[in-house]
Amino acid sequence: MTDPVPDDDAALAVVIAQEAGALLQAIRAEGRETGKALGDRGDREANMLILARLAASRPDDFILSEESVDDRRRCAATRVWIVDPLDGTREYADGLDDWAVHIGLAIAGRPAVGAVAVPGLSRTWSTADLPPAFRPLPVRPRVVVSRTRCPDIAVRVGEALGADLIGMGSAGAKAMAVIDGRADIYLHEGGQYEWDNCAPAAVALAAGLHASRIDGAPLVYNCHDPLLPDLLICRPELADRTLAAIAATR
Repeated sequence: MTDPVPDDDAALAVVIAQEAGALLQAIRAEGRETGKALGDRGDREANMLILARLAASRPDDFILSEESVDDRRRCAATRVWIVDPLDGTREYADGLDDWAVHIGLAIAGRPAVGAVAVPGLSRTWSTADLPPAFRPLPVRPRVVVSRTRCPDIAVRVGEALGADLIGMGSAGAKAMAVIDGRADIYLHEGGQYEWDNCAPAAVALAAGLHASRIDGAPLVYNCHDPLLPDLLICRPELADRTLAAIAATR
């Protein structure tokens, strides 16, 4: 007997993210592959699981996945699931904890529903969570950046804000660090696609954070070209200062 399919989109996103995360942990624990081979297998098998679950649960919706051929019919659809089966493949393959599974749902181009699982932390965040009670801001804001490819703009903005930089892995892990208070700003420029930030942006907005492009424009999803190269997620009280600092670097 199979488990019932959640009627609620957010609940479904959580179930699928956690199931994919558990599969990825099990694959890594087997120890059969390492490095790129491990990452490739994890990406492939987690993607197959996610596609199967969404096809069975929401057969009328379209899916945009990093690991699948893009069906451009989605561009005319109102509901499109935008997923990254394994965000942070390098961290996953290296045995680290800061990788994630992203299950996002864009409705009419907006990041409406999402779940981000970080199995290494045994945590899943979703748009159904109650907004967190944020602690007072520290004297020096904390900007979370890529551990391996810190964008120059983050360095310049961090200097302008008198901030400390914190290195971390996947986009999902960095965005969730702002939600749970380990960081105050996540700023990225260059190299991301819709699947990298749809679910994190949806969860961040539901938590009461600011989420936008780095020029302050709204995040728009289900575009013909899924490239979405820049992103700002931050505490709302830092949004104006951060956007001004970004503008001053242009």
